[in-house]
Amino acid sequence: MELIIIGLLGGFITGISPCILPVLPVIFLTGGAQSARYDGEPLPAKRSRPYLVIAGLVLSFTLVTLAGSLLLGLLNLPQDIIRWAGIAVLLIIGVGLIVPRVAHLLERPFQRFGQREVTNRGGGFGVGLALGAVFVPCAGPVLAAIIVAGSTGRIGAGTVLLTVSFAIGVAVPLLFFALAGRSVVERIRAFRTRERMLRIAAGIAMIALAIGLVFDVPQALQRLLPDYTAPLQDRLVESEGVGDALDLGGLVNEENKDLDLCTNGATVLESCGTAPSIRGIEQWLNTPGGEPIALDDLRGQVVLIDFWAYSCINCQRSLPHVVAWDEAYRELGLQVIGIHSPEYAFEKDAGNVAAGAEGFGIEYPVALDNDLATWTNYRNRYWPAHYLIDAEGTVRHISFGEGNYAATEAMIRELLRDADTDVRLPSPTEVADDTPEVGSTTRETFLGSAKDVNYGGSGAYRAGSAGFSFPADQPDDSFALDGDWTIETQYATPAEEGARIRLDYHAAEVRVVLAGAGQIEVRDAEGEEWTLRVDGTPRSYGLVAGEDIAAGILTLEVPPGIQVYSFTFG
Repeated sequence: MELIIIGLLGGFITGISPCILPVLPVIFLTGGAQSARYDGEPLPAKRSRPYLVIAGLVLSFTLVTLAGSLLLGLLNLPQDIIRWAGIAVLLIIGVGLIVPRVAHLLERPFQRFGQREVTNRGGGFGVGLALGAVFVPCAGPVLAAIIVAGSTGRIGAGTVLLTVSFAIGVAVPLLFFALAGRSVVERIRAFRTRERMLRIAAGIAMIALAIGLVFDVPQALQRLLPDYTAPLQDRLVESEGVGDALDLGGLVNEENKDLDLCTNGATVLESCGTAPSIRGIEQWLNTPGGEPIALDDLRGQVVLIDFWAYSCINCQRSLPHVVAWDEAYRELGLQVIGIHSPEYAFEKDAGNVAAGAEGFGIEYPVALDNDLATWTNYRNRYWPAHYLIDAEGTVRHISFGEGNYAATEAMIRELLRDADTDVRLPSPTEVADDTPEVGSTTRETFLGSAKDVNYGGSGAYRAGSAGFSFPADQPDDSFALDGDWTIETQYATPAEEGARIRLDYHAAEVRVVLAGAGQIEVRDAEGEEWTLRVDGTPRSYGLVAGEDIAAGILTLEVPPGIQVYSFTFG
């Protein structure tokens, strides 16, 4: 019930947001548009048409959001094929509304099935299906949780309930406009010429929407309008219990139900149930012949599971400690397993992960958890995260994020002694703890539309191509764009020469994740300039490497052909 209420509220807020404006003319006009001429006379729209238009949109949007990415991946089809199919259908139906002959041609294949009014009086369900395939509402916290769950395959009952209730919440204001359109038609039904003009207007609106979608016009229009619903979205997600409810990756099952018995970052051993299994791994690295590892086969050994991603700066600072523990205690009964759970699509590539592991000196087994199946089974939420398991297979310690290394190593040593009373341990490892104080640095900053963080420019930040300009007063700990940029789901890339990023930060170390080929010109607040050469698949590049945390401003001139994913700070 909590998820349903959250979904309804999140959907309703989205349904009155600026993101809905591009589809409103189509919904208003098609909610009551008459049919094409049939047997010489125009036929009025069915009374149920507005409801069926919205029902088709809800069904299509729900299925595309939940299963579209997974299905296309299984079929090895482009991720945007559903969107293009929806645009094509909208275009064809729009032409059919304007030109009766086209409508009749579209109906002919269905006449053998006894259906003679597919685009005529029809219910509008097909229009709704097409709209749902191209419908891109504002990605607030509720929709973001749904998209992540759907794209990673974590589709359970909670995800479905949240998605359906969100779609229904969006549909309520849309249905109002569809019913308003029907009401207008009913009031002017006596004027046949006006009915025809209304149908033509609906066709024109549908064709305009289809063409606009091809050129990302709706996104450009949305940037011109302030998102007046953003405070409502923020208030919703900040409400008590909503953040936890939206964390669909934390679904409880029989394997992981006791993990809550562990205290994050404890300094003494605890008992938190049998360790959940390692599941859904696409590929193993650093094992003989790429063979998988099962925790049941490691009884008698102490196991450290490390969730990480190779471009994550927090993981990069944590890995030297994990590598040192592996080297010091591998022959004494410790088995380290790295679970590589990607934040980005490029981190799913086995070659990229292998190169990253080699660069960090990782020799222990690494599991490619590309579908986040093991991540989900451990109800994990953090990069990095350490789960310490004793020789009996029981989770004894959990540590999220950076730090707590001395305590974790002390517990590793304690469990090794428990497993073998005769073991002779070396001195503790000596790796400096460079974990920044909480809140002392700028938080990780993403430039993709899926989870943009710290945008400090003017206007909305959404997927599509648009022109940007630096604000006169940029907030601390933010980034802004200047010039023409294309914002994709996971990165931003310049559309023309002269595009720039201005980064305001607090950190001792600044890194940026880049891909492509070219040279980036970097300038700091003191006017010092240098060139950063980029070539190849996405990886992390250093921008600043100081000893003390300090405020700074960097301006990066980025040429076309380079993708900017994120900034990380230490």
